Amino acid sequence: MREKHTAQKSVFHFFADHEIGQELQAISDWLDNHPEVLDWVAADLHPLPVASCGRQGLPVESVLRCALLKQYRQVSYEELAFYLIDSYSFQALARLPLAIIPKKAVLQRTISRIREATWEKINQVLLGHAQADGVERGQVLRMDSTATDSTIHEPTDSGLLWDSVRVLVRLFDQAQTLEGAPSLPYRNHQRRAKKRMRAIRYTRGQEKKAALYQDLIQVTRASLAYIDPVYHALAASSIDPAQRAFWLTNVNHYRGLIERVIEQTERRIFKGEKVPAQDKLFSLFEDHTDIIVKGSRDIHYGHKLNLMTGQSGLVLDVVIEDGNPADTERFMPMLDRPFNTMGRCPGKWLQMVAMPAQTT
Repeated sequence: MREKHTAQKSVFHFFADHEIGQELQAISDWLDNHPEVLDWVAADLHPLPVASCGRQGLPVESVLRCALLKQYRQVSYEELAFYLIDSYSFQALARLPLAIIPKKAVLQRTISRIREATWEKINQVLLGHAQADGVERGQVLRMDSTATDSTIHEPTDSGLLWDSVRVLVRLFDQAQTLEGAPSLPYRNHQRRAKKRMRAIRYTRGQEKKAALYQDLIQVTRASLAYIDPVYHALAASSIDPAQRAFWLTNVNHYRGLIERVIEQTERRIFKGEKVPAQDKLFSLFEDHTDIIVKGSRDIHYGHKLNLMTGQSGLVLDVVIEDGNPADTERFMPMLDRPFNTMGRCPGKWLQMVAMPAQTT
């Protein structure tokens, strides 16, 4: 069972007499004055299963407050779990029931369920509150483009092929743990794939590397072939439908990605093609990752962000772009969005538009 909010505060729910404690108090007060945001978060958490008996699930209010705390302090889930145990101020903001001490896995599983659309609605409520109080009028805008990195290792063809073999072995091991799963022959090629990956990294000469790549691709295809009989056997079996559907969905997802890795490796290594950025796959686990190159600076593997801030420093709008569009292409579309966010056109922008007309 999951409660929407903590019915009664604990006697330990107090904030430290410090600048950070005062900021946390202000965040908590704002959330108390806008209880409607809990309904939006609760709708996102509803599909997440919680047992009807046993230990109580993390309240919706605590999930939202922990998510805000994580972003406010820019900490990892592991660090957040520690601070929630160690800091009275963090506990005060999170409003955790006394019997619940969340682990990092629980925090990650619940916080990640909050959708992007929900965060956008919460930010719009915050901007409306700031506009009503005169904190942000929306008359001056500042736009900037930046890149955020995905949590992936440096993408290489050999590394992606090694990841593919590891994923296939893991999927096969998961299938064998299912009750009623058929016992089929399988050979673990992880050691061989890892040796080939390391050899490619430290080998010089295209001909030598091509031979190693050929063997690594062969190992990947062999591992992929082992999964096919298991897939068909489980699809026709009578094991738990939920577990079977989860495993089959994962296989379908990773099979397509692994085939893309093999294809792009063959195109680049054996056919000598320059694979376009939009056709490349940079990670099996973060397959949405784009390559961002801005001038002669470092290459980023993640996403390009277009940010719009007001005179108060509040973030008025954020757009996660697909690919790496030029800043000039996104300038006008970004300016159209404040009409929906603040309900007005920035005055400074009107002056910028009028100035060329006066000089011509």
